[in-house]
Amino acid sequence: MGDPAAMSTPIQTQATSPLIQQRSAQAPLVWYRGSMLTASRFLADVEQLAARLPAVQYVFNCCDDRYHFMVAFAAALVRGQTNLMPPSRAAEVVRDIATDYPDSYYLSDEPAEIDGIDCHRFAVTEDGETSYTGPIPDIPLGHPAALVFTSGSTGRPRPNLKTWQALQVGTGMAAERFFAGLQGLPHILATVPPQHMYGLETTVLHCLFGTAVMHAGRPLYPDDVRIALAELPSPSVLVTTPVHLSAFVRSGLVFPAPAFIVSATAPLDSELAQAAEDLFAAPVMEIYGCTEAGSLASRRSLGGERWRLYPRMTLKVTGGKALLDGPQLEETVPLQDIIEQFDAEHFALRGRNADMLNIAGKRASLADLNRQLLAIDGVTDGVIIQPDETGDTPVKRLAALVVSRDLDEGQIMSALRERMDAVFLPRPLYKVAALPRNETSKLPRRAVLAMLRQMEAQSR
Repeated sequence: MGDPAAMSTPIQTQATSPLIQQRSAQAPLVWYRGSMLTASRFLADVEQLAARLPAVQYVFNCCDDRYHFMVAFAAALVRGQTNLMPPSRAAEVVRDIATDYPDSYYLSDEPAEIDGIDCHRFAVTEDGETSYTGPIPDIPLGHPAALVFTSGSTGRPRPNLKTWQALQVGTGMAAERFFAGLQGLPHILATVPPQHMYGLETTVLHCLFGTAVMHAGRPLYPDDVRIALAELPSPSVLVTTPVHLSAFVRSGLVFPAPAFIVSATAPLDSELAQAAEDLFAAPVMEIYGCTEAGSLASRRSLGGERWRLYPRMTLKVTGGKALLDGPQLEETVPLQDIIEQFDAEHFALRGRNADMLNIAGKRASLADLNRQLLAIDGVTDGVIIQPDETGDTPVKRLAALVVSRDLDEGQIMSALRERMDAVFLPRPLYKVAALPRNETSKLPRRAVLAMLRQMEAQSR
């Protein structure tokens, strides 16, 4: 098997591109359960699985193991199928999406039974001797590789189509931004799952397109992350979220130093960023993006508020609306954030359009109110939310769910009174053991409202 990059013609003049790129047959591809798997082994696993997949159009790729997910993702492409990537693997969410995609099946590396869904088990031979000698599969550039669904944090999850070419171009821009100065291929360890755009781009796609080696695990606890980082050759990169970084800082552990850390899913405050940089002895970089466009800008968390667009992307703010264009996008994407643009390359975030509140004639950003809540010493997690309006609540009100080991509800409310106008104080405020965060640490609105209703019922 030769080098895919050498075998291909430029992307602009061909109708297909290789499934894996810039790799020889024996090149390292994935760190899997304590050993390195080669490109040849991966292609053999893809060939095996592709032969076993049912002949339908869509697959819910819900494999938990990151390597299994990547094999399934690639096998679906080889079979001409589209990967459905729901915001949650909960049966209710899968069934809801399946109503719009009846020609689909569910694939998992764990036993699964979902009423009304054709469920299949991931299976390949794992004898360590498997190799592949055939040609590298080519994938049509226009093939709909994935339908990635929004998180549901502001409503019902929405699908976003990603072609094979769009994924390749977007991943290339991110690699140009993050990896250009590294000596050797980065080895990426992530605490986020591959089923979401952030995890897909930063792990699986960098691996497929030849810009990184991927760690197959998804360690969640601080000590597991410490052990996994110690396994990886240099340079290593840790991909994570603010919630996980906070847990690492609180753990008191000593971690191996990666080349850098990447954080996304929510803005990172400077205090936590400084603590993380001190802990890991590495810079913390943030990615800004959305499911509709993928990642589109970055910044160093301690470098100030300004974000820098990826190369070849353009942003235009007009009439209070931010419009994004880029070579990976088939059409202009309107961003949901309020953006202040400084020049063609740099901008700052000023909140989300959906987050802007107007209560009793006073305006505030819901995101800023949540930052104030999380800044309280003793609050480990929390969310302020505006519940759906009902006929018996004509006055808009906010509610809060808060996680704290040391503070009670009254102490938390007292701290909030010192930080925000009285009209924005959440009433009610409930102390809970944990918030219903999804696998990327986001808070789906439906889950938060369900927990809020549960707490209200218990308090009656």
